[in-house]
Amino acid sequence: MTRLGFLFYIWLGLLLSSCVGEVVQEKDAVKNKLIYVDPFIGTGGHGHTYPGATTPFGRVQPSPDNGITGWDWCSGYHVSDSIISGFGQLHLSGTGIGDLTDVLLMPTTGTVDVSLFGTGRDTLPYTSKFSHTNEEASPGYYQVFLEDSEVNVELTANDYIAYHRYTYKNGGKNPSFVLDLGYEVNWDKVIGSGVTVENDTLISGHRFSTGWAKNQKVFFAIGTSSPITANSLVADGEIPKNSNTVKGTKTGAQFFFDTETGSVELKVAVSSVSIENAKMNLRSYGSQSFDEVRLETENSWIDVLDMIDIETPIDSLKTIFYTSLYHTQVAPTLFSDSNGEFRMQNDSIAKAEGFHMYSTLSLWDIFRAETPLLSILDPELVNAMVRSMLTYYDQSGVLPVWVLSGNETGTMPGYHSVSIIAEAYLKGIRDYDTEKAFEAMKKTMMGNERGLEPYKEFGYIPYDIMDQSVSISLELAYNDWCVGQVAKEMGKEQDYKYFNKRSRAYQNFHDPNSGFLRGKSSDGRKFHEPFDPKEANHIEDTDYTEGNAWQHSWYVLHDVEGLIELHGGDEPFSKMVEQLFTESSELKGDNISADISGLIGQYAHGNEPSHHIAYMFNRAGQPWRTQYWSREILNSQYTTQPNGLSGNEDCGQMSAWYVMSAMGIYPMNPASLEYEIGSPLFEKSTIKLPNNKTFVISAPNTSDENRYVQSVKLNGEPLNRTYVKHEEIVSGGTLDFVMGSQPNKAWAVEGK
Repeated sequence: MTRLGFLFYIWLGLLLSSCVGEVVQEKDAVKNKLIYVDPFIGTGGHGHTYPGATTPFGRVQPSPDNGITGWDWCSGYHVSDSIISGFGQLHLSGTGIGDLTDVLLMPTTGTVDVSLFGTGRDTLPYTSKFSHTNEEASPGYYQVFLEDSEVNVELTANDYIAYHRYTYKNGGKNPSFVLDLGYEVNWDKVIGSGVTVENDTLISGHRFSTGWAKNQKVFFAIGTSSPITANSLVADGEIPKNSNTVKGTKTGAQFFFDTETGSVELKVAVSSVSIENAKMNLRSYGSQSFDEVRLETENSWIDVLDMIDIETPIDSLKTIFYTSLYHTQVAPTLFSDSNGEFRMQNDSIAKAEGFHMYSTLSLWDIFRAETPLLSILDPELVNAMVRSMLTYYDQSGVLPVWVLSGNETGTMPGYHSVSIIAEAYLKGIRDYDTEKAFEAMKKTMMGNERGLEPYKEFGYIPYDIMDQSVSISLELAYNDWCVGQVAKEMGKEQDYKYFNKRSRAYQNFHDPNSGFLRGKSSDGRKFHEPFDPKEANHIEDTDYTEGNAWQHSWYVLHDVEGLIELHGGDEPFSKMVEQLFTESSELKGDNISADISGLIGQYAHGNEPSHHIAYMFNRAGQPWRTQYWSREILNSQYTTQPNGLSGNEDCGQMSAWYVMSAMGIYPMNPASLEYEIGSPLFEKSTIKLPNNKTFVISAPNTSDENRYVQSVKLNGEPLNRTYVKHEEIVSGGTLDFVMGSQPNKAWAVEGK
């Protein structure tokens, strides 16, 4: 070989080595995003999240349960507790009502008194102390050491199966686990259950309950890696002899086994349809080992986290951001079985053909920022959500409000299935029957339930007819606007005019003397007295939902310009919104809503009705105030601690606000197809779009001091407006910011 050839081969080897090294480094960088996710964020304060395992939007969520009934235990777990009562398979992420925790399992040693199953935590015979120093959680994995029984518990999951691994110290004395179907906390109340030992490695059964979900039916199948050698079954405190099956209201069992390795793996499949479907799910998705599933689920989360790259030298911001992104991907939850079947609230069995059926639809919360984020990152999921909502419409005749376990709970005002369908349609996400979708929207909004009858009669809901009259009217007005926009796009001019006119209902509530939106009487002549804008009674004896006049007087997402006009123009409007943030945080009332939290003045970031307000300055010609206050909220309302959320996570909305706002954009009016520009927190954010394009937001000199926008370029051209369009984002491109320490009061205000 010539010297030249020898040098060529050395050069080629170094080049290939460099390329391989770059690929490895890139993969490591992607995997390292996992270390920035802390599932314990939100498990303290009023966050109400759970730390257990799940896949993105998965059917099961195995997680620890403390056994406490209380508002801060809505997910079953709160970081302030030191006792674990067991590990349920189904959990809620950040809701303000507690339910689920179904099919509770708990490893133990020795024989326990099964007659005490289904009692309160203080008398349950299998609870254990634990320490947070011996507890770990990451996406798709949870681990804790139970001190009383000396058992190490590990949890993971795939889309359909909850995996448990119990390792008994020194092999354990009479290693066993309990199944307590009578366990119930918060709103959940068991009304029937049963257990059958089918063979020495398969247990099946059912648990029927009522609570937030009025008709919840859970069928299950549990596979064990070690043969069951003995069992003790119980039904309503009675212990049958020589029986492998029990039925009753509160049933359960203790199962014993021999294990040479000192550990046992359980695989738990659930179904809303039948035991046979649960066993089918177990057969279809339960063939892998615990470690194989953990790795597979970890990779699923890596793919999710890799949808957005951020660049910042501050690790704590990475933790907050990627934990927020994680929390936006746990709800809604898969509800159909592996064959597409699922149970409706009326007990009919339906089948999803060509799509996954979803439940845990917290629509009043997630329409604000969660579904707009999903419309960018995962439009196919939005399609499936719309098809799910239309399936619920087929059964009930109206679009859903808040769906849990296939049940309409009717929680929170308005019909924001309408908002989400409108947003999807207007964004071109249309893999469903669009005419049927419009029919469903129109029929729902022409009904008489949930305040619509007086709303249609008076053009608003009078305070002397319904509590929460202002808030319910404002929600319905936004829903009306959404229907009108779809009608306009479809060429349905008469419908457009009708619903667009109804969407101005907010104008009836404006008090020109105070500036607030206030309850009005049915004769239209007087506002509700006495009046205090800081009064914040919960649900009853109030004109507002989980808030007060300060927080709800800005809830006009669809016509900010019209609201500004009612205030007399940009300056008086901006002055009053500024006062919202600087007013004292005092709340008044006999029954103040616990949902009002995360206060900055009277602005309440801990609850959704405030989430858009900081971005309204953009439309009043003062975008520098949006930049200031959005950054204040980012800095003060999110931390890396367990109490790092200022209010309920609410199935992804609280975190979606952070994800969007930290990148510098926010959907103030989700169905407008516009994202308001705020103050980007990161030097660079790269959104990896499903069409293999990227949208890159760069702000190289951003800092806490440099929070003000000096100029913006979209795809290299100056941008002199305070928003970016959905089409501009999903088409790919660049949004480049120059930031500074002082407001540029000339940027994007021309024409205001």
